[in-house]
Amino acid sequence: MSSRLPTGIDLLDQRLGGGIPPGSIVALTAPPASQAELLLYEFMAPRETLYLTLDRTELAVADALGRTSIDTGDPTIQSVAADSRVDHAIELSGDLPERSTLIVDPHTVLEREDRPRFREFMTRLRRHVVDTESVAVLHCLDGRNVPALRDTTAHMADVILRLTATTAGTAVETRLAVPKFRGGRALTETLKLQLTDRVEIDTSRDIA
Repeated sequence: MSSRLPTGIDLLDQRLGGGIPPGSIVALTAPPASQAELLLYEFMAPRETLYLTLDRTELAVADALGRTSIDTGDPTIQSVAADSRVDHAIELSGDLPERSTLIVDPHTVLEREDRPRFREFMTRLRRHVVDTESVAVLHCLDGRNVPALRDTTAHMADVILRLTATTAGTAVETRLAVPKFRGGRALTETLKLQLTDRVEIDTSRDIA
């Protein structure tokens, strides 16, 4: 494998030994009410990105990207058809450029498909990212109704980024854990994040 692909978050890349190994599938699990989209936007900054949206229109995604202060480059945004989600997602992911980023948002929609079809998508996705030395980031909503196939996603993913948000008084504390990292070293400490208009890491108090 070639050198690692940066996440766009400098301190996280340092902790991960330079970033994510090419050919990796990353599962980003996060509460629906969190600012997890900012992490997706940071992943888009370092390289060409194909953004597959499953619950918003292409125009809505483009509008959200236009309002962020993060430099997301010029991503290709594609809406996955509701009547043939798995087939269309497989078809679109097959157009992944070399050493690029694929974002599936939210991956949760595909996790509600039949198990054999879902596994087919994940298997084909693996082939695409390995062949192109790219990275796929699957946005997995971690709310009240988590799909049964989430365990399959976690098992097949190479890297898991787990975002949690808790409220203490008037403050919201957001932390990022990396409990799984194939081809590298999982983090034993969580990172305390400040998610406002972009992603910042609190380096003075980043141990849970």
